[in-house]
Amino acid sequence: MSTSGTGTGPAPVEERLRAALAARALSVGPADLRPLRPPSATGRPRPAVLRRTAVGLLALAAAAALVFLAVRGGPDRPAEPAHRPRPTTGTPTTGNPTTGSPSPVPSPARPTTSRPSPSVPGP
Repeated sequence: MSTSGTGTGPAPVEERLRAALAARALSVGPADLRPLRPPSATGRPRPAVLRRTAVGLLALAAAAALVFLAVRGGPDRPAEPAHRPRPTTGTPTTGNPTTGSPSPVPSPARPTTSRPSPSVPGP
C-alpha cells in the first residue's frame, strides 16, 4: 500500500492489480474446483524410495564392517619392537661392527686320537 511521493493515494499500477485479482477471484466457481479425495498412497516418487533404501543398506554395511574390524582381534603374537635391542654386556673388541655382537672365534686345532665309545661294541 505504497503511495506516491505526494501522499495522495494508491498508485495506478496498484489499482489495476487489485482490480485484476478481484476479477479473477470472482470468475472461479465450484465447477472449476476438483472434487475432494483423500490423498493416495503413492505420494512418494519411486526414485526417492530407492535412494533411501540404498543409503540405508550402505549405512548397514559400514556398521557391519566396523563391527567386524573391532571384533576380529589383534595379531596372535605381540608386535616386535621398532628397533632391535643392542646387547648390554660390554664393548666387543672383535666382531661385526654393524650389530655389535662378537664373532665366534675358532678354537685351536689339536690332533686328537679317537677312542671308541664305551657303549659301542668293539670289532
